[in-house]
Amino acid sequence: MNYLAHAYLSFNQPAIVTGNMISDFVKGKKKFDFSPGIQKGIALHRAIDDFTDFHPVTQVAKQYFRKDYRLYSGAFVDVLYDHFLANDPDEFSERVDLGSFCQSTYTILQNNTIGMPPKFLQILPFMQQHNWLYHYSSREGIERSFGGLVRRAAYLNESAIAFEIFNEYYDELGDCYRLFFPDLKKFAFCYLNELNSY
Repeated sequence: MNYLAHAYLSFNQPAIVTGNMISDFVKGKKKFDFSPGIQKGIALHRAIDDFTDFHPVTQVAKQYFRKDYRLYSGAFVDVLYDHFLANDPDEFSERVDLGSFCQSTYTILQNNTIGMPPKFLQILPFMQQHNWLYHYSSREGIERSFGGLVRRAAYLNESAIAFEIFNEYYDELGDCYRLFFPDLKKFAFCYLNELNSY
């Protein structure tokens, strides 16, 4: 899961951050159990996922993984996009800025735990303790994230090949990110403004 991008594209709005981060754990009409602001965050998360999945640059990035991982290729691309975001000097000018952003995100989530889905509440302490958001910045962190993806997936049993692909085509995948992310950021900003206008 590309948690860093979802947190970052919430544009420092606490309710949006919360909804964006818990969205995958909220099914069907359960979204109506939350405040209007959190509902908007859930909607933004799903719009970001759709925009990412169908973007032509993401289709290119998926091709590197498709032979070995087929339908899961997009999940690996989501994770590596977080790596390149974490190392993007246009978004995080210094490593301390990334660190501060991650701690701010954890604080927002801790302040909004009431009513959170139980499964997200289970992973939140581990996310914070092991600083998942920050560790997307390192290749070792991506290797661990790929492993976590496999543990959650029903039909995957290894991520070693994915990590080899990530390293072998690092520059090419980075180019995909640089072509893609400005489009995503603009889309998310406009979509959130539209949601907030209601």
